[in-house]
Amino acid sequence: MANKKMTIIASKGSLDMAYPPLILATTAAAMDIDVTIFFTFYGLDIIKKNNADNLKISPVGNPALPMPVPIPTLVASLPGMEAMATAMMKSMFNKHGVASIGQLLDLARESGVKLIGCQMTMDVMGVKQSDIIDGVEFGGAATWLDAASDAQINLFI
Repeated sequence: MANKKMTIIASKGSLDMAYPPLILATTAAAMDIDVTIFFTFYGLDIIKKNNADNLKISPVGNPALPMPVPIPTLVASLPGMEAMATAMMKSMFNKHGVASIGQLLDLARESGVKLIGCQMTMDVMGVKQSDIIDGVEFGGAATWLDAASDAQINLFI
């Protein structure tokens, strides 16, 4: 019997949105599921060179962000609040032994997760293949659809 297959579309590149596709992908790979992640639009930020551990989280418009006290949107938009929110989230992950985005990317590649950068989005946003980490393939919607067409699990994050 063939391995189960899973595809994930990673469309957002903030710190809090980089974790779900990578944690799900590495967990699935550990369960012998063949995994493909298709990075498109701002999801490309996750796979840009020297960017994985510099992703930020925005407190603006993020009501679920755990802050010691509720912060109004006006205050959240002040200079320094993004850095504070990012540092706080990284600290929470570190405190609980959660791997960094860079570590999860390394684990994904070591586990055989297929990483695909959306060539159309790269063209539109002026991202060159040389801007992307090693181990990433490039393709368009048809590349993802080919992988998704026989996958049992397809996720859009």
